[in-house]
Amino acid sequence: MSKSTPREQAQYHRLEAFGGLEMLQARYYRQRFSRHVHDTFCVGVIEEGAQRFYRTGGEHVAPQGDIILVNADDVHTGCSARENGWAYRAIYPHPDLFRAISQDLHHAEGTVPWFPDAVLHDPGLAQQLQMAFRLLAQPGNTLLKETLLFSSLSWLMLRYSKTRRPPRPLPFSELRVLQTKMLLDDTPEQEWSLTTLAAMAELSPWHYLRQFKALVGIPPHAYQVQARLRKAKTLMLHGHALAAVSSQCGFSDHSHFTRHFKNAFGATPGSFIQSIVWDHSTREPLLG
Repeated sequence: MSKSTPREQAQYHRLEAFGGLEMLQARYYRQRFSRHVHDTFCVGVIEEGAQRFYRTGGEHVAPQGDIILVNADDVHTGCSARENGWAYRAIYPHPDLFRAISQDLHHAEGTVPWFPDAVLHDPGLAQQLQMAFRLLAQPGNTLLKETLLFSSLSWLMLRYSKTRRPPRPLPFSELRVLQTKMLLDDTPEQEWSLTTLAAMAELSPWHYLRQFKALVGIPPHAYQVQARLRKAKTLMLHGHALAAVSSQCGFSDHSHFTRHFKNAFGATPGSFIQSIVWDHSTREPLLG
């Protein structure tokens, strides 16, 4: 980074009162997020500049004031759309949070939304989300935090969520491919060969690669990296030493782990842990 380029900043908040909800406040200039996936949604507001990103289905640009939406398990990227970078705040709600707050909106069990649009221009909702994000970063005011957050997410679902078409019955081969995906999720630290995974799916390696990428959005080796990063992040948040995390998660060395982590989360592992602000304002979970 040149001397004339301001320093990039990222601060994470982990809100235990909301079931461990994560929130990010960041200012990036040259950061480029590689293709990756989260098991959570991303709901953010661009505060300065503009962000360019790929989300399953195409490329998008979100300017200042717009809302960005990424569904859970959507493959996505991110970079600046302008020379002066971009700043944004975002939360990463788990599908269970949406299900819990939508119990009276749709049916008794609640629903998990699906947002077909990656960028929304809704100044009123964007301002309400920004208010919620700023308040969530401050101690206390639990009732007001809940009110703003839940009403914002409810408004988002009611206005912009769609019902996904029921999934078509999958052929036997596709079911077997998804079983190998679950295996990578459950044992990301293990070394799996393409030959072994393809044999489990009863496909040739070439057909297995094509099927996996068509179903998941990225090839199996890239998905394994994402599964390893998810495990690493969990271990880090539970206090495991950084020196041991990379080997526990199957990375060949710490530099390899650091590079992939920064490409996915916008900060090195050490900076990520140091930047987290823990909100322990209540020990009681707000959602049962």
